Amino acid sequence: MIDLPFAKNRSYAVMGLGRTGKAAARALKAGGATVFVWDDGEKARTWAVAEGFTVTELTEEVLRGVDDVVWSPGIPHSLPHPHPMAEAARDAGVDLITDIDLLGRADPDAKVVAITGTNGKSTTTALIAHVLTELGEMAKAGGNIGMPVLEGEALGKGGIHVLELSSYQTELLRDLSPEIAVFLNLTPDHLDRHGDMSGYLAAKARLMDAVIDGGVQILGIDQEPTAALAATLDAEERTVVLTVGEEGQITIGDDGFTTPDGSRLDLTGTAALRGRHNAQNAAAAFAAAAALGHGTDAIFAAIRSFPGLRHRQEIVATIDGVTYINDTKATNAEAAATALSAFDNIHWIAGGRMKEGGIGSLAPFFPRINHAYLIGECAMEFAATLQGKVGYDLSETLRAAVANAHDRAHAGEVVLLSPAAASFDQFTGFEARGDAFRDLVHGLKEAG
Repeated sequence: MIDLPFAKNRSYAVMGLGRTGKAAARALKAGGATVFVWDDGEKARTWAVAEGFTVTELTEEVLRGVDDVVWSPGIPHSLPHPHPMAEAARDAGVDLITDIDLLGRADPDAKVVAITGTNGKSTTTALIAHVLTELGEMAKAGGNIGMPVLEGEALGKGGIHVLELSSYQTELLRDLSPEIAVFLNLTPDHLDRHGDMSGYLAAKARLMDAVIDGGVQILGIDQEPTAALAATLDAEERTVVLTVGEEGQITIGDDGFTTPDGSRLDLTGTAALRGRHNAQNAAAAFAAAAALGHGTDAIFAAIRSFPGLRHRQEIVATIDGVTYINDTKATNAEAAATALSAFDNIHWIAGGRMKEGGIGSLAPFFPRINHAYLIGECAMEFAATLQGKVGYDLSETLRAAVANAHDRAHAGEVVLLSPAAASFDQFTGFEARGDAFRDLVHGLKEAG
C-alpha cells in the first residue's frame, strides 16, 4: 500500500466502495486521516463498518469538515443526473478527486506516462509497461488496468507509473502531472455521462492539459476531434506534440508503422498485435519509449516480445482446428471492429447491454462472419441489424453461444467473443464475461 503522509490529521470522504474506493479508504486511514465513507450498496457499507470506518451519508454538513471527496469514477457527478452527494460536495465547496490524484500527491518523484482514448487504452498501457520493463526501466501499469494504484507501492525517482485513464477519471483530474500523455482516438461512447461528443472530448483533453511544460503529448490523428486537438496543442508550443496515424509523424498501416526517421516495424505474424488498431497502439508505445530516451532497435525488439493482454484478442485455445478468441473487452462497436477486421471465417458471439449506436457501423465486416450467436439484453436489436445479411442464433446465454458455435464451426475457422456491448446484464464486468468464456472453452477442450 502506498504511504499517504500528507493525509495525516486531515479529513477525507470516500464516495463509492468498489475496489478503488476501498483501497483509497484504507490508504487514507493508514496515513492518519479521518475518513468518512459511503456507498449506496448495503454490502459495501457492511464491509466498511467491519473495517472500522465511519459510515455516514455525505451531506453538506458532513462535507464542510473534509478536505476532499475521493469520488468513484463510476458514479455520475453531473450527467445524466448528478448524485445528491456530488451536489452536497459542491454546496460545501469541497473538490471531487480520484485515487489517481492521491497517487500524484503521494509519489511526486516518479515519472508518469498516462494513456486515454476510447479504444486501445488497456493494450497500449500494458504494452508501454512491458516495453519499458524490457528496456530496464522500473515501470508499473495501473489505473484502469490491474490492481488499484493505491494498493501498489511508491516508485520514487527513477520509477515510471504507466496509467490507463478513462474519461471518468480524466474529467476530475487535479493532482497528476504526467511527463508523457497519450490520447489514442475518440469515437462515440459514454455520451450519457458527458452529454455529447464535445463534452466527451473535453473530459479526455484534461489529461493533455495536465502534462508538464516541456513534456510530450502523443495523439492519434485519424479522427477529426483528436487531429484538431493535436493542431491546437502544437500551436501552443508548451509541449512536444507527436502525432500517430495515416498522416502522422509516425505513420501507421495495416501491418505496422514507420518512425519519423524512416525505420519500419513490421508486425505481420505478431499474434498479440495483429490488425491496424494494434499498429496504432504499438506506434504510440514506440513514441512514449523514444520520448524517454530509448533507441529504435531496442524498442522494436521489446514491442515484438509483447505477450498480449488478457481479454483483448486473447487466443484461448485451438480445438479440432477451430481457434477460440476472447475479446470481451470490446464493449462497443468500434472496439469490436478491430477484431472483426483481423480475422476471417468468424463465428461471432455478440451482445449484452446496448451501447450507443448499436452495431450498424460494423456492416463492412459482415462478409467476414460465417454465423453470429447473440446473447443478452440487446440480442433482438442486434438480430434486426443482421437480418438478411448474416445468419444468426438467439443463443441468450454465453454458455449456449459457445456450445452452438462449437457445434457449427469447422477447422480453419474462428470463434470470436467480441460483444460490442457492455457486460452488466449478465456479468459483473467484462473480465467476468471473459473468464466465463475461457472456462467454457477449456471445458470443451477437456471434453475432447
